[in-house]
Amino acid sequence: MSSTISGKCLVLGDNIDTDAIVPGRFLREKNLENFALAGLGAEMPQKLRNFQIIVAGKNFGCGSSREQAAVALKRAGIKCIIAESFARIFYRNTINLGIAVLECKIGAKENEEFEIDLQSGKIQNKSTGATARAAPLSKFALEVLEADGLIPYYKARM
Repeated sequence: MSSTISGKCLVLGDNIDTDAIVPGRFLREKNLENFALAGLGAEMPQKLRNFQIIVAGKNFGCGSSREQAAVALKRAGIKCIIAESFARIFYRNTINLGIAVLECKIGAKENEEFEIDLQSGKIQNKSTGATARAAPLSKFALEVLEADGLIPYYKARM
């Protein structure tokens, strides 16, 4: 993964829980990406495939600690999630699986283009020219993301 991520954003609200991200009834499915965000509507899994970035409100990923929520988003093509705040277990699960997560309150409209510099935390809305700054990720988190997840990170060091 590059330290810069670009793409179109999908905008979601506050308190998007892991059951909305991947409903429990789909947890045994092999292709979890086909059910990503299904808890927000039947059209959402297909719609999600048009985006690389999610911009959300407070408490994204709350609820259960199911790792499948992050897996479904990654397989659907999500590279980065920007939210005002995250549930801590979800935050860690996403990094462990190779999805960048940044905490920042930023206004966005669906389909706007973003460019994110993970090392500096700079977030630029390319559609409007607005910029924001999130706390940069730790060196370790950046290394895990560069390796595309925690397991590949450790395998490369064995």
